Amino acid sequence: MAARFSDQDIARLLLEQKSLPPDYDLHMRLRPKRGHKERDLDILGTEGNKFRLIPRQSSFNPLDFSIILGCYRPDSNKIFRLRRYNGKSHEHTNRIEGNTFYDFHIHTATERYQNLGMHEDSYAEPTESFSDFFSAMECMLKDCGFGALKAPQSLLIRPGKRLITFDDDNV
Repeated sequence: MAARFSDQDIARLLLEQKSLPPDYDLHMRLRPKRGHKERDLDILGTEGNKFRLIPRQSSFNPLDFSIILGCYRPDSNKIFRLRRYNGKSHEHTNRIEGNTFYDFHIHTATERYQNLGMHEDSYAEPTESFSDFFSAMECMLKDCGFGALKAPQSLLIRPGKRLITFDDDNV
């Protein structure tokens, strides 16, 4: 099976600048959905690519969460998962490398996992960049093209507080 996106395509999509809409905080309030809370938000990149931000969090375990950045495949309504920031709620094994860990981790889409017929974002690395849902969201936004926004923007991720702010002084 040929890769849908090369590693270069994936890197380009991750670096593409993305802006949150003015009313993004209303769209990002998680809603209950079968044992977890979830929401999604479609975002347009500066190169015209359409992305989807999908935060999920377990209703029972605060360490069981996933913050997903996907993009729509060309000529399709299916989401290709570029990155996934996961909590420390399960063990992960990279099947090609054979390494296993139990930690906070970041999944990244790779060409080689696609070529073997696996999920595009099967590869993951443990991280110390975040320690909860809120810091994972902040990390994803900084890592994936939201960090150089022209106009000041914030994301409401903790009740009653605007924790993440991006502006020209933070770039």
